[in-house]
Amino acid sequence: MVLAGGTGTRLWPVSRTLSPKQFMPLAASKSMLLETLGRVSASPRFHAPLIVCNDAHRFIVAEQMREQDIRPEAIVVEPVGRNTAAAAAAAALILGQNDPDAVLLVLPADHVIRYPGKLRKAIEAGIGAVGSGKLVTFGVTPERPETGYGYIRRGPALKARRGCFAVERFVEKPEAQAAKRFLEDGGYDLNSGIFLFGAARYLEELERFEPEILTACRKAVKHGRKDLDFFRLDHDALACAPALSIDYAVMEHTRAAAVVPVAM
Repeated sequence: MVLAGGTGTRLWPVSRTLSPKQFMPLAASKSMLLETLGRVSASPRFHAPLIVCNDAHRFIVAEQMREQDIRPEAIVVEPVGRNTAAAAAAAALILGQNDPDAVLLVLPADHVIRYPGKLRKAIEAGIGAVGSGKLVTFGVTPERPETGYGYIRRGPALKARRGCFAVERFVEKPEAQAAKRFLEDGGYDLNSGIFLFGAARYLEELERFEPEILTACRKAVKHGRKDLDFFRLDHDALACAPALSIDYAVMEHTRAAAVVPVAM
């Protein structure tokens, strides 16, 4: 699934509310959304994408899909933004209706990744951990002290899961001196916001830690409706979901978190 619900506030005035950065060709000849899809679409391992966007951008998404002859699994419209935990829950519920064993790769639509082949190899490394019930995140190898991102502290390597580590802890955006220490330590990775997990497993952990989000999303999917090329989540139901990220809702609490470091 691709998270494409941003509202265009961070790069204003280039990126605007009705034309946010993920739909613009800022780092390549194609939009950031299409670049994101291109990183995985060449591999037969990945199924058609499910894209989550907000109401104002649904036709932009549909048009960009049409121009590139991409047939998405679904374009899911959020009538109200409730952050990434709810978006992933809605996607997991929709995909789980047809495939109880669905595995969800969660990709933000606004990343610049110079070495997509390394990302694909990291995903392959993470698949084995997902098979044993882990919720995997991907840690970007830092090249300099960075205060604009959260970090992940690696724990022990997972047995028989080459390249995968337990997550010791998540660290908020640090001060400059702490970021320098993290770089020197070598055991910290930048939190990429990319995730890989079984859809049912994610919902299980979400129910454990943030049941209100799951309850709201179940109702939003149940009472959602098909509208042309889109699936609209129910407004009133989704609005009841607490607005939390996947990190805050699940990853920082679960004992099943794993990280794959990748210099991509």
